[in-house]
Amino acid sequence: MHVLLFDIDGTLIDTRGSGIRALQLALGHVVPQAPRTPIDTCGRTDRAIVNQLFENYGVPNSPENWQRFMDRYLEYLANTLPQSDGLILPGVLTLLDRLSGRPDVAMGLLTGNTREGAEIKLRHFGLDHWFPFGGFGEEHANRGGVAEAAVAAARRYLGCGRPWDSVWVIGDTPQDVACARQICAHAAAVATGRYARADLAAERPDILLDSLAETPRLWEAVFGSGSYSPNRLR
Repeated sequence: MHVLLFDIDGTLIDTRGSGIRALQLALGHVVPQAPRTPIDTCGRTDRAIVNQLFENYGVPNSPENWQRFMDRYLEYLANTLPQSDGLILPGVLTLLDRLSGRPDVAMGLLTGNTREGAEIKLRHFGLDHWFPFGGFGEEHANRGGVAEAAVAAARRYLGCGRPWDSVWVIGDTPQDVACARQICAHAAAVATGRYARADLAAERPDILLDSLAETPRLWEAVFGSGSYSPNRLR
């Protein structure tokens, strides 16, 4: 069994800043006078982002404030996504469709988004049915914790059947490569996010792609040389 754990933003989709706009709008309900300053979200978990926002603006980091913030954020996210010109990134649909045809593949998520935030984004783009398990960013400020949660979720989903042949983390940031190493997984870096190809190459991923449209290269990295056929699955 090959377990493939996908990041969302910059890897599967580009929301054209909808998530950041939703964060800024939600912050206005917690800190009414907060300026619209840039929010660094790249490669980070929602828990880490909100922790920093609360610290920056002197908001007590209580469960009540977290929930109040996230309720607003999710509401704004659902509203801003249809107003953007976001898109599914190149090669994603073809790759997911081909992978879904293999009985030896389990696809999950490894994302800094909260579970509900991930569901809203993927549902908007019609990708929510591909991923039955995952690790999410509501509990962990460190992406390594999300990676460990994703592996645990995969074990629960797959049960105690056949052993795993490989685990891959597929993402667009150096943090994705780093968390793959933390769980002893292979790393596929894809240069469709905000990081340049050179920045990703410096992290020494197992494979570096310009986009997921390079399906044959990723396929053969995961399943072995000669495994890819444009006309059939092997």
